[in-house]
Parts: sequence; C-alpha cells; structure tokens
Amino acid sequence: MTPGSREPGVFHKMNPVRRTLLKAVGLLAPHVAWAGDAPVTEMQKPAVKPRHVLCFLGKDESLLQPPKDVVKTIADFGFEVDRTYSQGKPDPHMARSFGVCWDRVLPNAWSAADEAAVVNHKSVLYVLSPPMDQQKAVACSAAALRIVEEMIKAGATAVKGESAGVAHGLARWRRLAADCKAAAQTNQGLAVTAAMSRICRLAFAKRPLAGERYNETVGLHLVGLPEIYIAKSFGNDHDAVRRMDELGDEMANSGIDATLRDRKLTVSHESSYAEGDFKFNPYGIVRIDV
Repeated sequence: MTPGSREPGVFHKMNPVRRTLLKAVGLLAPHVAWAGDAPVTEMQKPAVKPRHVLCFLGKDESLLQPPKDVVKTIADFGFEVDRTYSQGKPDPHMARSFGVCWDRVLPNAWSAADEAAVVNHKSVLYVLSPPMDQQKAVACSAAALRIVEEMIKAGATAVKGESAGVAHGLARWRRLAADCKAAAQTNQGLAVTAAMSRICRLAFAKRPLAGERYNETVGLHLVGLPEIYIAKSFGNDHDAVRRMDELGDEMANSGIDATLRDRKLTVSHESSYAEGDFKFNPYGIVRIDV
C-alpha cells in the first residue's frame, strides 16, 4: 500500500499505532485531526526544516539490505536510506562518536555489551527523515522511533541519533519505542501530542551540554520546539535537566507562545550552529538567566 491509498480493507487491517502515525504526518488519507496540526508558535515559517539522521551499526553487511517490511516502514513514513555514506565496513570513528553521544542523564542508559557492539561493528547504515514541518515534527519523530525499533529487530546492534548527537543502549531504545506506542494507544488529541513529545525528547535530544554560561539542549527542533538554555548559576546538571524538562513539557502542553508569555521569556535566533547543520534549530533558543 502506498501512502494515501484507500484500498478497501487494507486501511482497517493496518496496525492502529502505525495508522495513527501515518495520519499524523499527513501520509495517509483520510486525514484526521492531530493536535500538532494547529500552529504552536507565531514565529515566521523557517527557511530550514529539521531532519532526522539515524545511524545504525551492524555485525555484517546484511544491515545494508533491511528486510522488506522494514524497507516498507521506512518508505511509508517518507524516510530514506542514505546510500552515499552507508558502508559495508567498520567506521574507525564510531567508538569515539558513540563515546561522546551516550545519554548520561538516565542511569544505565547503555551497557558494556552496547559499547562492545560499537567497537565490533562491521557495517553502517544511515536513514534520513524528510524535512519536517513544525506541526508534524512530533509525529515524524515518533515514526523515527518506530523505524529504530524495527531496525533493532532486524539486527542493528547500535543506534545513534545524529541530528543531536545522542545514543542509547538497545534496551533503552526499545523502552522508548514501547512508551511511544503506548502513548499513541492510550491518549487522544493534545494529550497524545504532549506525551509523544516528551518521549521523543528523551529519545532524540541531548541534554545537558555545558557551554560557557549555560547548560544547553540540542535537538528540541526535532519535536518542533526551541532549544532551552539554563544559566549555570541555577544549579548543577540535574537541576538544569529538571528545569529543561519542565519547560519542554509546558511548551508541548500549552504551546510555545503561551508558555513564553506566561513566563515572560523570549526566543533568540542567535545560534552557534550554521543553518546547514543538522543541529541548527530554526525555532530559536530560550535562555533562562537566574
């Protein structure tokens, strides 16, 4: 079935979570309302749209030819395999890259076995999302988690989100994917958007990164939100993460403009990343000075 197909019976037989995500990213008719369809911010349409770059490692060259059902999932959600940089041989830079990307917020987010899988990989596959509209970013990130889950089932031995530079162990990726599916099954409307936004932030955003004056996030553009920078004077890393997550939840639940208005905050578009960088956030940065 191609996106938008109305073939009798197929639509109703489709997995309900898959159907929900396809509708949400606008790839399946008939379209249904999704909380993300309403603009969450009044800022002008950005010239640059965010994209996911998913990096998968494998134990042999079979990683480069995923099973047909995984290929179908990738295509159905508008993602594509990048054949330019994927390779059927080890990348000597991967151990260092994963080393700086492991998520250190959650205890035991990866294991010695995950580290060994990176060191011993024999192939690399990159999967790219389509450029994401702000309103559809949460749904597209949820689709990215679905692809991660299916690639792990197909034999991927390590996974990294390149667009923010974050990696988790396989067990953590599976847990995040399961949580995202549960959110799609148990919530409706604004609730499903907010729940998925939080899960996808935990999956694909990096925090906290220590800058000169701020503890910073990178990757919130992948759920349609501005980055959050917390002044170091506020407290330690754990304090910064807690406040980042609180503000992220509030923006996802109440909208960006309403949240910034209530908190008397503003968005800055001064970024250290160039517009062509996958880490560039076109929705700006919210800085909190204490």
